[in-house]
Amino acid sequence: MSIRPAARVARRTALVGAAALTATLALAAPAAAHAEVEADTSQALAENVTLSFVSEAESDSAGFTELRVVLPEGIAPGDVTLDEAPKGWKLKATGDGYSLAGPALKTGVDAEHKIKVRQLPDAKEIAFKTVETYSDGEVSRWIELPSGGAEPEQPAPVLKLKAAAPGAKPVSPSPSPSATKSAAPSSAPSATESDVAAAGSDADAADTDDGTSTGVIIGGVLVVLAVLGGGAWWLVRRRGAASQS
Repeated sequence: MSIRPAARVARRTALVGAAALTATLALAAPAAAHAEVEADTSQALAENVTLSFVSEAESDSAGFTELRVVLPEGIAPGDVTLDEAPKGWKLKATGDGYSLAGPALKTGVDAEHKIKVRQLPDAKEIAFKTVETYSDGEVSRWIELPSGGAEPEQPAPVLKLKAAAPGAKPVSPSPSPSATKSAAPSSAPSATESDVAAAGSDADAADTDDGTSTGVIIGGVLVVLAVLGGGAWWLVRRRGAASQS
């Protein structure tokens, strides 16, 4: 009978430790995606596909003024035409994708637009790295891709594709768009190709720092659990010895 209280202490210690570890892992979980893409036909080599993009507003003081999208391999800037966009926004082809800019949206309003793509590539999934610019100059980069099974904190919008239909073939590539056919550039600050490259480096550094911090936290929790578990074991042994005496 004298051992039962000690057993309860050990059991409670284990439960508290498990709860602490669960809370730690929950805090280390990645943030939800804030830039998404959908298609009316999610199939490889499908033609004349409409892609719908949504960038969720995150700023409490400014609205969107520009989106910069990097197209995946297999979709050329000349393969894209604008279908829908916020009022006054214009599409401009870039070297590896397109930018969409115009009058600032109201604070808290999501930026939604649709493009029509000549043909989707023959792939299982395609990513559309997206850089968002707000009216106060803030830039949000959704350009990270999954690596090693870990979910990125700022993931690029990814579209999963079904296998191509039987007999489907790639169409001939589109010519490069001329600058004269593009809409006039917006006065809003642009996210250039170098911005995207720099963002990738920053994201890698952030991932490293986050991984180190998470490891330290989890390590600390495990040490606490070990100490508490050792104390409970010692208490059980001590009370057991006392009862035998």
